[in-house]
This record gives sequence, structure tokens and C-alpha cells, in this order.
Amino acid sequence: MYPIIRNRRLRSSEAIRRLVKEIIITPDDFLVPLFVVEGENIKEEIASMPNYYRLSLDNLEKEVKELWKMGLCSVLLFVKVPENLKDNKGTEALNPDGLMQQAIKTVKNTCPDMLVMTDVALDPYSSYGHDGIIGDGQILNDETTEILAEMSVSHAQAGADFVAPSDMMDGRILTIREALEEEGFLNTGIMSYSAKYASAFYGPFRDALDSAPVDIKNVPKDKKTYQMDFANRFEAIKETQMDVDEGADIVMVKPGLCYLDIVREIRNEVEVPVAVYQVSGEYSMLKAAAEKGWLDHDAVMMEQLIAIKRAGANIIASYFAKDVVRLLDE
Repeated sequence: MYPIIRNRRLRSSEAIRRLVKEIIITPDDFLVPLFVVEGENIKEEIASMPNYYRLSLDNLEKEVKELWKMGLCSVLLFVKVPENLKDNKGTEALNPDGLMQQAIKTVKNTCPDMLVMTDVALDPYSSYGHDGIIGDGQILNDETTEILAEMSVSHAQAGADFVAPSDMMDGRILTIREALEEEGFLNTGIMSYSAKYASAFYGPFRDALDSAPVDIKNVPKDKKTYQMDFANRFEAIKETQMDVDEGADIVMVKPGLCYLDIVREIRNEVEVPVAVYQVSGEYSMLKAAAEKGWLDHDAVMMEQLIAIKRAGANIIASYFAKDVVRLLDE
């Protein structure tokens, strides 16, 4: 009762605030997304993602060394596939000498202890820009999951520690898990994009990989038949629990900041680690606002990341990872 209990005593100095702080951010919280392209000596800034780059394999090697020195020990790999290698079935995704497979080997040869997670979806390889095979104007679920399972095995063979299916096809976690087990990859983990919403925040990412759905007659113009409706809450719990039951080791909510209620709901329901993807739109909005002088970049960045972790995230995939570590080291 007042005045015996005065809550402000625990806010009265920087020292006491630090002592009683409930949530802290460290380099161990982060999964660093990396974009890989064909070629040599390429470090190409993504126009809609300031200070973030597409990297050729030689520069990927340099980036991995820098990340490791900074204390960032986990990466999530994406590839930008040349147009001439794209088709409706994602054939190039299964090439044992493909760009993703080379990228995995590059990271592991450069830094064997770096944890490597890989994007598993057809959209980078699809001539239609979709996460699945197109047939009769629809995204074919079961045919797609079979390809995703083959992709996952190929990534495991190249040295991936975890595969990260981001497609939202029904039943793909079980199909992938069974395929990995059959090929002897008992310890290859699965981080499932379990609650991935059909969000408008993905625009800069699709610029980075040139993977937006194309506008062609009889082909869906968006991903709403497989990514979740952002109006739905209970569906996310159902999707996530099914993925855990099918063998997911880690589950993910994507995007981040607008979905913290979902993060907390899922954290309360499952016993596996929960990841959050702080997506490209969230990154680019802050970069743009800070460039205009409208927001304090570092203060807002940390507030957002603390909020994500406070909501229940164990892992944060974020383009801010290096910015955060530099700030923490100051």
C-alpha cells in the first residue's frame, strides 16, 4: 500500500534499473539472414533495404568470418536464382551443385561451428514466384511437399544443421521429417515457419530475391491461399501445434512486431523454442524514418527487439543483428 510500496524505487538510478531488468538482448538471440547470389566479388546493396547486401560466395565467406568474430553464431541462408534456372517445379533447388548447396558448404568450410539454417521453399526457384507447384491455376500441396522434402535432404547432404520450410504447405513438416530420417539425417533439425502470415511487410525481401508472384492469367496473384490471414489468431495456434506434432524442433512466427500477441499465445502453448522473423518491411521502415530524422534509430531498434523477446521469442531472425552487436559493444 502507498506509501510503503513505492514502485519508483526500482527505477531511481541506472544501476538499479540494470539490476532488475527482466529482458536483455545478447548476440546469442540472433539468427542472421544472408542473401547469396551467383558471381564473384559481389556485394550489392538492396535498394529497399539500406545497408543490407546480396553476397557472392567469396563475400559470403568474409561475412561469415565477421559475424563469428562479433559473436553471431547462427545464419539463415537465402539464394537469388538466375531467371534461366527457374521453372514451375523448382528443378534447380535439387541441384547438388546449386547455389544454396554451395552456400552451405562455403559457410561450413569457413566456420565449421557456425549454425546453418536454410530456406526451404520453391519461390526463389519458381518461374511463377510461388512457394509451390502451379497446376490448373492452383498451388498443388502434396506435389510441392515432396519437392520440399527432396530439397531438405539435399541441404542436409550439403551440411545444413537445420532446414527452415517457409512455404506453409499442409503436412510438409511430417514429409520432410520422414525424408530426413530415411536418409539417415536423424540430427538435422527443422525450424518451421508455423504461423507465417500473408503480410504486406515482405516487399523489400521480395526485391532482394526477385521472388514476388508474377501477374499471369490463371495463376494466383498473391500467396493468400497458403499464407495465413492476418485477421486470424486461433488458426496460428492450430498450425503451430500441428507442426510440433509432425516433428518441428523450432516454430516461427512471421512477421514480428504486429504479431506479438500471436508470439505470446504460441509461447504459452508449445514446449519447443519459438522464433520470430523481424521482416524486411520492419527493418526498412525504421531505416527510412531514421534517415529522415523522425526516429532515433538505435533506441527504436532496441525497443522493438526487447518487445519481441518479451513477448516470448527465444530466437530472433533480424537484419538488425550486426547493428545491435555494435551498439552493445559501445
